[in-house]
Amino acid sequence: MTLQVELVSADRMVWSGQASQVIARTTDGEIGILTGHAPLLGVLVDGEVRIAGDSGPVSATVDGGFLSVDHDRVTIVAETARVGAERDN
Repeated sequence: MTLQVELVSADRMVWSGQASQVIARTTDGEIGILTGHAPLLGVLVDGEVRIAGDSGPVSATVDGGFLSVDHDRVTIVAETARVGAERDN
């Protein structure tokens, strides 16, 4: 089983795909999401979101937002999000 993950910012879809794990920092601390995770809604703090994507690891920098988990579907919504080389700009 895999997670279906969508990472979106206020103006665009940043990344979408399947993953085995998502790690993000919330106001309650760092959280790891695996398949079968209980439904969750968390408030993100500025920092890194790490996704163990089926096609390789993805690292994104987000500026706040929230994380929703429901039935192996993870939705990450951030004011701004930058992936890979975008993070250095």
